[in-house]
Amino acid sequence: MATKLFAGERALVTGSASNIGRAISLALAAEEANVVLADIDADRNAAVAREIGASGGVAETITCDLSNRDGWQQIVEALGSRVPNMLVHAACPPRREVDHAMTVTEATWDNMVDTSARAGFFLAREVANRMIANGVCGRILLITSLHARSPRNLPHYSVAKAGQNMVVKELARALGPHSIRVNALAPGAVPGGGFDAAAFDFSDKIALGRLGTGEDIAGMAVALLSDRFAGYVTGTTVDVDGGLGLFNWIPPHRT
Repeated sequence: MATKLFAGERALVTGSASNIGRAISLALAAEEANVVLADIDADRNAAVAREIGASGGVAETITCDLSNRDGWQQIVEALGSRVPNMLVHAACPPRREVDHAMTVTEATWDNMVDTSARAGFFLAREVANRMIANGVCGRILLITSLHARSPRNLPHYSVAKAGQNMVVKELARALGPHSIRVNALAPGAVPGGGFDAAAFDFSDKIALGRLGTGEDIAGMAVALLSDRFAGYVTGTTVDVDGGLGLFNWIPPHRT
């Protein structure tokens, strides 16, 4: 029997109760990683941990609020002296179509940017420092969006995700000498996280003709986190969009 990709390793996943975060957590556990699940929703997060346990995996939960400007420290304190081999930052506040360029509030802006970009950077740096101190050749993965490069009339979301892409590049340069790889995934149209698929009809704008799933994203996440398949990949953002990006831009939903 082939050795599982992450046997004996520890993975920390933020936003683990969300569609994409949950799917990534389950996929990592299926490859025998011990998964630390960090999310603001304690009940849904516990349900993910139970799913992993029912499949024979190992998971624990951390309840944290990454919209708090120091929220990432909640995770650090909960980890104690433990060192993750992998960090996946999938945490992101829900997107609402009503929060467009002419209506988004400062509080909504701060919530999105702090959770996605600010917490992503400082948590990744803290985890990386632990990896360096313990000689761990770690991997860091941020979940960003196609809208880091293409506006969708949700400026706080696009700005936060664009910031994440630059966080990946900066950390990849800084951490490469320590054999720590840093990458990002940019999902296309995946229902969840505030994206209401029923309100849109653009399957004809997706080359593969369908919306994405959390499992579509999780498969590529496993590949990028694996040294077996992506050991020479760092500092890049990989689109997982079914070819949506080939059509360049989707008009914003009108309410």
